Amino acid sequence: MSEFRNESGLTFTDISSEEYREYRFSGGDRVLINSPLWLHVSSAGGHRIFDSSGVSYYVPFTWIHLYWKAKDGQPHFVK
Repeated sequence: MSEFRNESGLTFTDISSEEYREYRFSGGDRVLINSPLWLHVSSAGGHRIFDSSGVSYYVPFTWIHLYWKAKDGQPHFVK
């Protein structure tokens, strides 16, 4: 697992209980994020996500559908 270093001043929520999350967009595009660890939702609705590989993502608020799978024994909803 990569070290999470946040110097943005933003507050992130631990979503490490998720195995993956997938965002779907109106044109049929999809964004799949495996092993997400940290999430910040902006006031405009954009999602900043950090995954276990050390990759950072920004997903704009224009998505139409989001789903995820919790890891075995982990909570289905954390935020």
